[in-house]
Amino acid sequence: MQLLRAGPSPFVRKVLVTLHETNQFDDVEQVDVTASPLEPDSKLIAANPMGKIPALIRPDGPTLYDSRVICRFLDDRADAGLYPERRRWDTLTLEATADGIMEAAVLVIYEMRFRPEEFVYEPWMEGQWGKVSRALDALNTRWMSHLNGKMDMGHIAIGCALGYLDFRHDARSWRTGRDALAAWYDGFSKRDSMVATVPADPAPA
Repeated sequence: MQLLRAGPSPFVRKVLVTLHETNQFDDVEQVDVTASPLEPDSKLIAANPMGKIPALIRPDGPTLYDSRVICRFLDDRADAGLYPERRRWDTLTLEATADGIMEAAVLVIYEMRFRPEEFVYEPWMEGQWGKVSRALDALNTRWMSHLNGKMDMGHIAIGCALGYLDFRHDARSWRTGRDALAAWYDGFSKRDSMVATVPADPAPA
């Protein structure tokens, strides 16, 4: 299998962490592509008509794309139990919350990077950050019992979302007023899978 990836995408990192946690990392070849919304890579377009990463090319079936689909596939392939039956809907909701944080945070970066400076719209960027802030508050007040429980895909997704905020939006100081969430992340970020996938590439996203 081939994983199409680009730069420090938090969605790609979520898949990479899942590969590590399910002992499938060596089963997948990582292929770097250009995922610019203006000029996406032709290989990426051929795999995913939306031109988005990550995309997982399989030898025995259609390419899978959207990190949630890929992670669900990898969990099923390894029978890893990252979507436990007993709390499936909570896990999926937590993953969706993390993906919403990632999407809004990436859109802020895209606004600054791809829109001409004279057209950058600050209120729109603050609106995106408002989504992130509300989600973080909800995690800190409603979801800590889940996050402090046995690891599932919700933990992985939230860990990658918070890691991206550190990487691209450190000046926003997301930890302020969210001590419980910050303490949880400080522990989770030390997992081998997280340490092995720390973003360092300054490419888009």
